[in-house]
Amino acid sequence: MTTTLITGANKGLGFETARRLAGAGHTVYVGARDAGRGSAAATRLGARFVRLDVTDEDSVKAAAEAVRAEAGRLDVLVNNAGIAGAGKLGRVGEVTGTDMMITFDTNVFGVVRVTHAFLPLLEASDAPVVVNVGSGLGSRAATNDPGRMESRVTALDYNSSKAALVMVTSQYAKAFPAIRFNAVDPGFTATDLNGHQGTRSVEEGAEIIVRMAAIGAGGPTGGFFDSTGEAAW
Repeated sequence: MTTTLITGANKGLGFETARRLAGAGHTVYVGARDAGRGSAAATRLGARFVRLDVTDEDSVKAAAEAVRAEAGRLDVLVNNAGIAGAGKLGRVGEVTGTDMMITFDTNVFGVVRVTHAFLPLLEASDAPVVVNVGSGLGSRAATNDPGRMESRVTALDYNSSKAALVMVTSQYAKAFPAIRFNAVDPGFTATDLNGHQGTRSVEEGAEIIVRMAAIGAGGPTGGFFDSTGEAAW
């Protein structure tokens, strides 16, 4: 049985990814900071709930201990939890250092907190996989291509946090060659993060997350992927 943890899994892409992986036979842990919403989501999915706030070191450590006590290992970690940031779209000069710190605390430092805490459990797996949910808005290539939607969105804190996440993924992949680490771009998916303005459904957006969660020991590592394959960064 494959044991999988998904952060921010009580709604949106995280919930749909959990639904798909649970349907594929995974034992899924729904990570969420709100106990009520997380428990309700886990019940709907036939999954297990673990309280996990990626910005809280003690919460992350407690979640890792809970999974260790119940499962003894972790086969798949999906770092999905993220925030949209300060919302100062197109107003780069108004973004403050505090804005940047808040956004990075969830989108980058939160991924590092969770990954660090769960590394021993991942190393106990025969074929561990980590999928970090990034964005085309973190791609220099996409955001400088006039033919792509990403070029029309200027968000200093969010975009730079997702760019940093790709490098974080690459560094983990180099340091831990036995673990498949990859970042993915779900595309412009309709979720709470963008006020459901996205042009892709959560089913479409989750497809690349699910695909990369299932790559196994022989799959790629250190890459950045979208629904068409390896994406330019």
